[in-house]
Amino acid sequence: MLAFLRGLGPPVVAVRGNVDDERLRGELPGACTFAAGAATIGLVHDAGRRAGRAERLAARFPGCAAVVYGHTHLPELARHSGTWIVNPGSPTEPRRSPVRTMLELVVESAAVEPRLIELHS
Repeated sequence: MLAFLRGLGPPVVAVRGNVDDERLRGELPGACTFAAGAATIGLVHDAGRRAGRAERLAARFPGCAAVVYGHTHLPELARHSGTWIVNPGSPTEPRRSPVRTMLELVVESAAVEPRLIELHS
């Protein structure tokens, strides 16, 4: 799937998840940052316990306009000390979420605006 996504066009930035196979775990980092326009975005799969999550992520990725995390499959759009802390949810396996979702980050210069998109059948 990663090769397919990389073949679609724009550069793909990805981190490993807890159910990825050994090959992907060896290929992908556990966390990373990347530039989107003049903004820096942090990316991590497992953000740890819910308590203190926003503070931990903002501290782990200083200077980032947004930090995107996964693992919970629960969508989230929150601000902490000027940093967006966001989770796209899941377009395929919503688990505890009542709806399938994905996330769009609109970047203009160094400003980031997250948009949660609900997917309906």
